Amino acid sequence: MTNRRQFLMGSASAVAAMAVSGVTPAFAGGHGRIGEFSGLSNHITTGRTEVLQNEVVLLGDFEFDGAPDPRVGLGIDGQYIPETDMGPLNNNSGMQTYEVPAGINTGDFNEVYIWCRKFSVPLGVAVLP
Repeated sequence: MTNRRQFLMGSASAVAAMAVSGVTPAFAGGHGRIGEFSGLSNHITTGRTEVLQNEVVLLGDFEFDGAPDPRVGLGIDGQYIPETDMGPLNNNSGMQTYEVPAGINTGDFNEVYIWCRKFSVPLGVAVLP
């Protein structure tokens, strides 16, 4: 019983330490595909995103330097697909969730974009496994 209690207490401490440091723990089984952003078009975009069946989540470590009309959408092999537009970026940092448009299968895409609709340029991309 002592070993089990020590394991549970150690696990709880590890999860709490990761939460304080801004790291999201990956639990067995995973919920979706996770990618890491890199900036494009001379913009700074960092942090991670998780793509689920019906939503895209920008995780708590997401940061963007700002631009006019930033949008969230999906793409394939370096090509942003406008039909996947999930709306305007809610915040330049932090966790945020976007609903995938009806009829879009997230499994068909391997990138998440922060896209400037005004100038039709990518601001950041996260490649998904």
